[in-house]
Amino acid sequence: MLVLLGVGQVQMARAAQGPVAPPVTAEPAPTQPPATASPSALTASDARLAGDDKRTRLIVDLHGSVSDLNFRVFVLPDPYRVVVDLPQIEFGMPPDTGKHGRGVVSAYRFGLIAPGKSRIVLDLTEPAAVDKSFLLDALDDQPARLVIDLVKTDRAAFLRTAASQRSSDMTAHPQPPSPPLLPESQPGLPVVVVDPGHGGIDMGATSKSGEQEKTIVLEFAKRLADKINGTGRYRAVLTRDGDTFISLAGRVQFARANRASLFISVHADTLHDPFGVRGATIYTLSDRASDAESARYAEQENKADAIAGVDLASEPGDVADILIDLTRRETKSFSNGFAKVLIDQFQAAATLNKNPHRSAGFKVLTAPDIPSVLLELGYLSSRDDVKLLTSDDWRSRAADAVVTAIDGFFQQRRANQPAASSGSAPATP
Repeated sequence: MLVLLGVGQVQMARAAQGPVAPPVTAEPAPTQPPATASPSALTASDARLAGDDKRTRLIVDLHGSVSDLNFRVFVLPDPYRVVVDLPQIEFGMPPDTGKHGRGVVSAYRFGLIAPGKSRIVLDLTEPAAVDKSFLLDALDDQPARLVIDLVKTDRAAFLRTAASQRSSDMTAHPQPPSPPLLPESQPGLPVVVVDPGHGGIDMGATSKSGEQEKTIVLEFAKRLADKINGTGRYRAVLTRDGDTFISLAGRVQFARANRASLFISVHADTLHDPFGVRGATIYTLSDRASDAESARYAEQENKADAIAGVDLASEPGDVADILIDLTRRETKSFSNGFAKVLIDQFQAAATLNKNPHRSAGFKVLTAPDIPSVLLELGYLSSRDDVKLLTSDDWRSRAADAVVTAIDGFFQQRRANQPAASSGSAPATP
């Protein structure tokens, strides 16, 4: 169900003395968008869960005025989630916030979902309904609070609520926007799209010392894009240049809209392994994973949209068809060719995994006409890898190796396709 609360509801909640508020109704919500806020206007300092599997409460401590704060609550199925959309908030939560569940909530996360918009996503252990959601003003030495009450329900009721939200007000769960088409400042040059994985509410992997994948890969991607553009032979564009979430489909659409000739998605994994697995790995697309570890990693990365609270029902369902089609197209050969060149060059600058070229069904690699690879820089579960990945000198050497591999890829492609037309558009396999 869709909920928008303003000044009147806040006063009602206060008048009811504490966390007792009128139940949420099923009436359609107003259609106006939530008010925006500057990044420093409101901060969240802590959050916690209370209750049991019959009634579970999320409490978020807020600092700043909440009297005119609009927020929106809705549910999403498969997997079961409750999503809270808010104006942009500065999250200053303790490091372990949201990692441990209680009652019907197994875990929750928070962060930026789009410019001016923050989101909290609660993963549910079973279907649950939003019984109450309200704001409390600061009182004495207590901060303002956002309160979400969940009660146990069944799958049929949960699905009815989700369908009702979708049909009554499509703005209840807007999809994160795709990155915009960028102006072609250097027409005629091949476009290389560099895709820093994760971002915003989706932090990706985290090292034991607290380094986040979304930050590490963004720093490397920026360095790589600068070096690619510095050659004057290619035009590099980033799917994101800040801490913003982008859906998997949005990343692929961005590459195709910008007529990319090559797509490089940058990531870093983590693995609880007693043997200290480490090193860089290059992944290409396949409808059948090359090994169990690749299948696990692809499944993990393909959950990015669910992690960010994207409505998966509206995502295109043709991934399997694309995978089948790709097995019959030269794009797969081009991707594998670049992966081999990248491995040859990267091993001089970085430690490679013992099995450096693997394949699986990564959604982010499904552009049917763009050679695409996923470059996993290393493992954040390895202290040695973390030391390298956070080193400015290593990032520079590794980026140089990727640029050399890009040169080798386009040289091979020109040699194999002497009749290919010039321009920034990818040659059609």
